[in-house]
Amino acid sequence: MSLYLLLLLDVFIAYTIEVLIGYPRGLPHPERFIRWLIRSLERVMRFTIRVSSEKKVKALGDDVVRNTRKIYRNEKIAGGILAVLVISIAISIVFTALKLCMFVNPILFHVVNIVFIYTSFASRKVSTDAFSVFDALKERDVFNARKMLNSIVGNETDNLDEKEIIKGTVEITAKNIAGRVVAPIFYALLGTLMGVGAPMVYAYIAIDALDSILGHKDREYKNMGYISAKLDDVANFIPARLSGFIVVLGAMVSGKDFKRAYSVMMRDRKKHNSPNFGYPEAAMAGALGIRLGGVGLYFGDILDKPVIGDDINPLEIRVITQSVTMMYIVSIIAMIILSALAILIFVLMGFIVQYYVP
Repeated sequence: MSLYLLLLLDVFIAYTIEVLIGYPRGLPHPERFIRWLIRSLERVMRFTIRVSSEKKVKALGDDVVRNTRKIYRNEKIAGGILAVLVISIAISIVFTALKLCMFVNPILFHVVNIVFIYTSFASRKVSTDAFSVFDALKERDVFNARKMLNSIVGNETDNLDEKEIIKGTVEITAKNIAGRVVAPIFYALLGTLMGVGAPMVYAYIAIDALDSILGHKDREYKNMGYISAKLDDVANFIPARLSGFIVVLGAMVSGKDFKRAYSVMMRDRKKHNSPNFGYPEAAMAGALGIRLGGVGLYFGDILDKPVIGDDINPLEIRVITQSVTMMYIVSIIAMIILSALAILIFVLMGFIVQYYVP
């Protein structure tokens, strides 16, 4: 039982370090390796698909044709294999490193465990990204603000005006509350209950990276990224919904309109193109009294996304700081609630072992 509490302490220390200092710039992040691995395996898979789908036919000469249906089928299969490989490799590296550290010294194990979990948290990164846009807009540098937003979302931002930039920043911050803040806390603590906190949270990090690289609906990735997108939907099912309700709680704590946050979340949560991220985004829109969605550029295409929230307050740059403040509040509340739940489970496990297990 004491080992479980020490593992829980590892998560708390990792969280505190990340919130206070973030991740040092210029230092290679483990997620960069995962992204490199995905890109490398994708190239191998696409080459294999292309070769296996080619067939020489006799026409005026030996022409090479490709079976389109076979390509689409093979892309789905290859995408599934790629996802399994990446997740398995990420888990294996973390698990093996921790096992070796435990063999050398238990203290070294806890230090490395803290480092792995610390690198999986990203609340400071989410804040830094949002404030990079805020600072540019504060200087009236719309061009640089577009550039900063593009570096965060990866979408086309060249023609966005100031209000659209603000809206896009709040949207990605709300999405990241679920995907980059609450989900890692959730999986780190869930894994800690099983004694595998770092491996489990890195399994999630791998799924998140797979979805961000492959999980698009365009022609190039529709099939290759199908499994990655579905895995991400499953992995974020609980954290996203939890995030939405904690945003409502955060609105109550911070003096925002928590009733409107809840009502907008319940009304607009299913309007989002994601089955998950409508929860935190709608709750954020309700808490801040702003309208999100609408017409915008996404990967170079003009899309008319469903409107989320009500146009009560204007889209001013201070809305970005309010969304970041809400993100930190949600982060702290999530850590407190989920840690308390984990401790309760530990206590119940001890009680059951002591009184009911012979």
